[in-house]
Amino acid sequence: MPPSKKKSFFSEKKKEAISGYLYISPFFILFAIFGLFPILFSFYLGFQKWNGLGAMEYVGFQNFKWILTDPLFWKSLTNTLYMWVLGTIPQLIIGIILAYALNSTLIKAKSFFRVSIFMPYVTSTVAVAIVFGIMFNNQDFGLVNIIVGLFGVDTISWGTTEWGVKVAISTMVFWRWVGYNTIIYLAGLQGIPNDLYEAATIDGATIRQKIQYITIPMLRPIIILTVFTSTIGALQLFTEPLIFIGRTYREEGITVVLYLYREAFTNLAFGPASAAAIILFFIIIIISSINVFIANRIGR
Repeated sequence: MPPSKKKSFFSEKKKEAISGYLYISPFFILFAIFGLFPILFSFYLGFQKWNGLGAMEYVGFQNFKWILTDPLFWKSLTNTLYMWVLGTIPQLIIGIILAYALNSTLIKAKSFFRVSIFMPYVTSTVAVAIVFGIMFNNQDFGLVNIIVGLFGVDTISWGTTEWGVKVAISTMVFWRWVGYNTIIYLAGLQGIPNDLYEAATIDGATIRQKIQYITIPMLRPIIILTVFTSTIGALQLFTEPLIFIGRTYREEGITVVLYLYREAFTNLAFGPASAAAIILFFIIIIISSINVFIANRIGR
């Protein structure tokens, strides 16, 4: 009898599977090192007292208790929510309107406008913050103060007043991200059949009715995506307020991420900083879930 062939442990199917996993393994390795590990370490650090150099000391929920009783933390959370409302919600609404305009046949030189409106997104955030810091100068010669002065408004101290700081930072966020959301909405609009708009035009529908009954319902998945990502980005606002108000950490413009940055790298209190990050993590989950629930009902 001919000798029986031994089956190889690695069959062709297993070799293909192993090959596929090896191709995608760099992403998961980098994610585990630079993504998953810092997250797990932050959760661990939230229950420790540590200055970054010495030995850690387990303190239980003392860091969370300290953070939740710190008035500056609640002030930073309030500031973050105000900037989210002022900077993020308008950009989503105006982004849909701009995308609808760029998708219409009435606009000429569409490529030019599409590139122009997307350019703020690819601009360095630090450069944007510096330029806007000059524009929102506290002096009479500041560009924004000159503009509002034309309407008889007195000089505004944008860097020190409660609402001046919030409006300036929110304007930066709006200017930088409205083009990004517009391009996403534009891509979604181009997937909507023109037959729907033509039929609506024949029926005598106005532009507002077309947007309300065709555009928004068909864009519902895109709207959910932009609401979700914009909410996360707004609640993690850091670079703009850091450049605008500097390391003075003024109460008028401090955000939650800037607050935990101050605790970690200025006060060397990595435990409370991690506790603040954990609290922010759950706040983002709650607010994002509420926003997605509301956005999911749009167009139904």
